Amino acid sequence: MDRRRKSMLIKRFTETAALPRRATEGSAGYDLSADLSQPEVIQPGESKLLPTGIGVALPPQTAGLVFGRSGLGARHGIVPANAVGVIDWDYRGEIKVPLRNQGSEPYTVQPGERIAQMLVVPVLTPELTLTDDLGSSERGEKGFGSSGRN
Repeated sequence: MDRRRKSMLIKRFTETAALPRRATEGSAGYDLSADLSQPEVIQPGESKLLPTGIGVALPPQTAGLVFGRSGLGARHGIVPANAVGVIDWDYRGEIKVPLRNQGSEPYTVQPGERIAQMLVVPVLTPELTLTDDLGSSERGEKGFGSSGRN
């Protein structure tokens, strides 16, 4: 395989699977849709793993980050159960999205409904070097809240 490949290869595992798509030219992510044969209800406090029916071959040295859709989260409390999913560039199986209902009402996912979005981002995998000295910086070891509130 050409390691310089820039395209993302898509495979449908089912005939009903919707291809990932960007809603607008300016959209950062590719919408992922639920590949369901019938509606699926997610009760408040419940998580369900939903199939997309598609797999991808990402360009080398990239990853697919799976985020929630803002409208589902803001209006219905439907969010990815794992916060952000990571699809490694060498994974070739079906993409599945774990969704959690943090709302107070049951939510019904319809077949073909857009349930998440995937951003393709570059990934660095530097060589690891064990050391006793990390060097210095202006911030140093100051953490959690050390840079102030405003």
